[in-house]
Amino acid sequence: MRILVTGACGFVGSQILRRLRAMTEDCALLGMDNFCRPGSERNRAELRALGVDIIHGDVRSPSDFESLPAVDWVIDAAANPSVLAGVDDRTSSRQLVEHNLIGTLNMLEYCRARSAGFILLSASRVYSIPPLATLPLTTQGERFVVDVTRTLPPGLTAAGVNETFSTAPPLSLYGVSKKASEDLALEYSFAFGLPVWINRCGLMAGAGQFGRPDQGIVAYWIHSWHEKSRLKYLGFGGTGHQVRDVLHPQDLADLLLKQMRAPDAAHPKLGNVSGGAESAFSLAGMSTWCGQRFGHALPVEHNGADRPFDIPWLILDDGQTRQDWDWRPRISRDMIFEEVAVFAQREPDWLAVSAG
Repeated sequence: MRILVTGACGFVGSQILRRLRAMTEDCALLGMDNFCRPGSERNRAELRALGVDIIHGDVRSPSDFESLPAVDWVIDAAANPSVLAGVDDRTSSRQLVEHNLIGTLNMLEYCRARSAGFILLSASRVYSIPPLATLPLTTQGERFVVDVTRTLPPGLTAAGVNETFSTAPPLSLYGVSKKASEDLALEYSFAFGLPVWINRCGLMAGAGQFGRPDQGIVAYWIHSWHEKSRLKYLGFGGTGHQVRDVLHPQDLADLLLKQMRAPDAAHPKLGNVSGGAESAFSLAGMSTWCGQRFGHALPVEHNGADRPFDIPWLILDDGQTRQDWDWRPRISRDMIFEEVAVFAQREPDWLAVSAG
């Protein structure tokens, strides 16, 4: 089996390729990246040493796909992953759509021409912001929890947000670009008979993640704590009680291999993939962990002003995916935190290298 991973030298793409290489000996692995992210060059040599063929290319350019060899599967890990993209003065709205939607279109056209299967790495941020921002919550210790005694919106269970939760705009420009990519992939599957799987992923983290608060909050927080840098709780009263689940991309790779080996499986083409409730954490909880791990306190500033795209609580219910594919994460939240902490101690300049 020949597999192409786009965004190969980004954090998620590179971790997927490492895991695929560790799990398979008979797969030919090809990676494509435009190296626009600071820090991505560091992954190129490591992947090549593992036998991954790395090609410089940009998913926004149709001509960059013309000379690629035929493959059996394309994994779309190329995206601008920031919920603030297009509105934060770092990238334009057009650049965001070109990366996240036009790039997907170009990959689907390549798959159609080469009769390849396609796997889209989508995101939890395709779920509608207004109902997420107004969930019935209460405080428990250092985190928000859903108040199950109150009426819950459709698609929210005790296990989290499932695939039936609203995806009506507003989602953010990032979220709507991923949702449009999902719809496009499903239409190509129906129109051209392409094998397609769509994975709506929870927050991903691990060692070597590029450290920016809008894209890699776990890496940013742990590296900053180790370096005794300034940190701030934003929104929701400035308490740091907002909650997410966390998933290691190598666990995602285990699922992707199952999906590629069963292109005709009678499972839904779209599903949540996450660390689930057992991996949930709050920023305040991560601060407590960091203080214990590094042995020093760090005063965290408080700013309770809410921002348009912030949400107080989002845990994905991925029970459907776990049941259908006999899959569950093997790397726990605390294992992920520890992996990042060890990397932070080994690479004290990583925030400066990767945060651009």
